[in-house]
Amino acid sequence: MAISDFAKQARRGAVVGVALIAALSVAAATTPAKALDTGAAVGIGLGSFALGSALGAAANPYYRPYYNPYYAAPPAPAYYYPPAPYYPAPRSCWDPYYRRYYAC
Repeated sequence: MAISDFAKQARRGAVVGVALIAALSVAAATTPAKALDTGAAVGIGLGSFALGSALGAAANPYYRPYYNPYYAAPPAPAYYYPPAPYYPAPRSCWDPYYRRYYAC
């Protein structure tokens, strides 16, 4: 188990190292006089997104966002909100003589 963990860490370190070397080589090789067209810019953007996603996925070995081995999160509260109070509508009656409603 310890050997496989060490191998995983070594692979992650190698990936990060290769990514850093690639980024430095790209940054050092370009000069301001060389302009890129739109397709190349889109390709660089998508490539950097894919590389960032791969590095981010390799950085979290547990794949559990709320994992903490030293603290167990408490369960959700088991209470319910009280029911809404009952307020009956006020009664009203129709007075045909005055043609209006009045309280009964």
